[in-house]
Amino acid sequence: MPAATRERGLEAAVELLGAEGVRALTHARIDERAGLPPGSTSNWFRTRRALLGGVVDWIAEHERADLAPGALPAISGVDELIAGWCAMITLQGGRFATRTRARYALFLELSGDVELGEPLRRQRRQFEEWTERIVVDVGIADPGPATRALMALSDGLLLHLLTVDPGLDPRPVIDRAVRALAGS
Repeated sequence: MPAATRERGLEAAVELLGAEGVRALTHARIDERAGLPPGSTSNWFRTRRALLGGVVDWIAEHERADLAPGALPAISGVDELIAGWCAMITLQGGRFATRTRARYALFLELSGDVELGEPLRRQRRQFEEWTERIVVDVGIADPGPATRALMALSDGLLLHLLTVDPGLDPRPVIDRAVRALAGS
């Protein structure tokens, strides 16, 4: 399966996973959704475990590319942190909502599988480290707990946005939380 075909299959897998959940993720359904000949996905990913691993790696790779710290503007103040955090939540809950749902589904599905879930957890740790550097740059005291609070708030807002209130404006919540953490 050429790289473009494999990529098409993985994109279809993420779409299925994000729209219909883990149980919808089968080789045949991916082939159908991607417009691939039957058996294409199973030629590339022989087992369900290999398929899940491929999807986990695909999501982590694309999220790193989309949220690469070097590609984002520098954040050195509270107002910039609020604006950047709002933009990230809006992006993950809007344009990348299907991928975000797929990531959450995989986190839940693979919570007990140390090996398969490791790329997602590693991705999360890298994002936490990046966030903590920003928290330090902004001058927020106790950067570790502040970072964990921002990460937890983001997960809650994203879950709310994806499941309960797709029109949610995250700015008032993020503004209040960041200013409270910054003591301003």
